[in-house]
Amino acid sequence: MSSCPIDSKVIRPIRFIAGQCQMLDQRLLPSEEVWNTYTTYEEVAEAIRSMVVRGAPAIGVAAAIGVALGVRDIETESASEFFQQLEEICAVLAATRPTAVNLFWALERMKHFAESNLDRSVVELKIGLEYEALAITQEDEQINRKMGSNGAPLLPDGSRVLTHCNAGALATAAYGTALGVIRAAVESGKKIAVIADETRPFLQGARLTAWELQKDNIPVTLICDNMAGYLMSKGEIDCVIVGADRIAANGDVANKIGTYTVAVLAKEHQIPFYVAAPISTIDLSLADGSQIPIEERDGREITHIKDYQLAPSGINTCNPAFDVTPNRLVTAIITENGVVKGDYLTGLTQVVNKR
Repeated sequence: MSSCPIDSKVIRPIRFIAGQCQMLDQRLLPSEEVWNTYTTYEEVAEAIRSMVVRGAPAIGVAAAIGVALGVRDIETESASEFFQQLEEICAVLAATRPTAVNLFWALERMKHFAESNLDRSVVELKIGLEYEALAITQEDEQINRKMGSNGAPLLPDGSRVLTHCNAGALATAAYGTALGVIRAAVESGKKIAVIADETRPFLQGARLTAWELQKDNIPVTLICDNMAGYLMSKGEIDCVIVGADRIAANGDVANKIGTYTVAVLAKEHQIPFYVAAPISTIDLSLADGSQIPIEERDGREITHIKDYQLAPSGINTCNPAFDVTPNRLVTAIITENGVVKGDYLTGLTQVVNKR
């Protein structure tokens, strides 16, 4: 079994080819473009945990492929034993990154597929789950392109757009969420210039967003995280667009740490603040952002850049990977099923349930 054909013009950071999972190691970009190959679900789980792959949609895709790899090695003809081991595989993958809801969405979809095909043999279930993982991968690109089409009209011709973190092709199966909107606007003939903040401490903006946009020949200027307010005050930013790792039912948005700060600055300067995310990122089970779990990562990400030490040894650190932007600071949420403004509780429910 192989994945969809690889188009060299489209960045696809995850490939499922001939029963193997290949991932572009995002920890090494932009200096090295290295593809790692994984053949077990444990390896995929570690790749998610260590941020070889990152970005909520991409994590979901990786998790689905991890399930397909894991069930391949189940040796039983008993359906009950198969489902028990499937649950164990999903539990390992679910423990990798707590904030990105797409991870749990993908695992639930894989389990639902198995539960809906109880009449099939174990061999057929294994094959079917591989196809389901491929479907999730291929659908993600289609979703992102639709999201881009929905969001592109929000970006006026000549816009200077600030981004935070990386919500591009590297954060998805292909094309991107926030960067997908920018790509779609450019493809429609608009002149768009991007200002990418560096996004400490993992530097996704400096390393990944800048790399992607350069490859696409989209004008991009890199700034430090603490420069955004200055540029806004000078009238040099027209709008902000970011991705999301989880969106609560009321429109509160969890995204990379620092997003809340950018949203507050945008509000102060009356600059539109847009969020682009697939409906799989919307968690209607959570009333508001206070219920979103926030991942705390190793403090070494703050004290070091790779092996180079920046801070004194033994210093105390605080390293939450995400923050929550309240809905009052969000101008609109862009999804594949439409753009939601104003009454997020009603609007998000409608786009999630839209068929």
